[in-house]
Amino acid sequence: MRDILVLIEDLIDAPAELAAAARCFGDVQTTAFVSGGTESEHQMLAGLFDCVKVAPAASDANWCAEFLCAQILPLLDSMQPHLVLMHHTNNGLDLAPLLAAKSDRPMLADCISLESRENGVSAVRTVFGGKVHARISATDSATGYFATVRSGAFSMPEDTATKSGSIVALPLIETAPRRRFIETITPEAGAVDITQSEILVAVGRGIDDEDNMEIVEELADALGAELACTRPVVDKGWLEKSRQVGTSGLTVKPKIYLTVGVSGSFQHLGGIKGGPFMVAINQDAAAPIFAAADVGIVGDLFDLVPLLEEKIRERKG
Repeated sequence: MRDILVLIEDLIDAPAELAAAARCFGDVQTTAFVSGGTESEHQMLAGLFDCVKVAPAASDANWCAEFLCAQILPLLDSMQPHLVLMHHTNNGLDLAPLLAAKSDRPMLADCISLESRENGVSAVRTVFGGKVHARISATDSATGYFATVRSGAFSMPEDTATKSGSIVALPLIETAPRRRFIETITPEAGAVDITQSEILVAVGRGIDDEDNMEIVEELADALGAELACTRPVVDKGWLEKSRQVGTSGLTVKPKIYLTVGVSGSFQHLGGIKGGPFMVAINQDAAAPIFAAADVGIVGDLFDLVPLLEEKIRERKG
């Protein structure tokens, strides 16, 4: 039976998503690695993986790829896993290439699907701003493989049986990182915290002009939703940074996500978690947002949005 090692960074959403990604390889032995965390968090991981390896946290309790690399490399040597999985986040991009290079393993990055092949691993990732799906593969590696997966690309079926994994404490491996954590700079909070909103209306560059924002604001008001946006809207100064969703903005987990004039780049979709019911309005039928949407409407947003707002207000009476 093949071994898969999963490196846990985020203890909220990441474990279940990474466990789901590991399931793509069929009947495998899964081991989760985590640095620090609480006993209840370790028990949660044991319900998803066959084994949980717990390393001590860094002394300053902050992310340090060199420290984690020193803790994980001996585990790679002893386990010799067929595959090592991690999320494609800023921290993942810091740690995964470092580990892959030091352990001489080929790496597949930003995968949205994974598949086991007889002589290696195959994956799909998006390119050209999400407009094209590219199949990539790594083959004939005697040491195994690395893959980083996109947040939100994998989900565990609701009827998945809970595991009773073992929990093993790992000894601290002393290291002297050349980089050190200085501080976390937190942006000023906006007037509204969109991460707590159950319904979001997200607007993209398709709105064309700041003067057109009013029709989207009216739609959000009719729905009882908060307004969110893509990075280009923030760059143009039409909405504040605190409303930006994406890998360079905020991560949201609404129940309903309605997009207006949003193309659907992976940077934006990477900030959407929890599999919300997604509705997309875009005049470009080839826009990648439609691949992620539950309902897609192809048409002119300047015709559709006012009509949708009117019908919603009529329905609400």
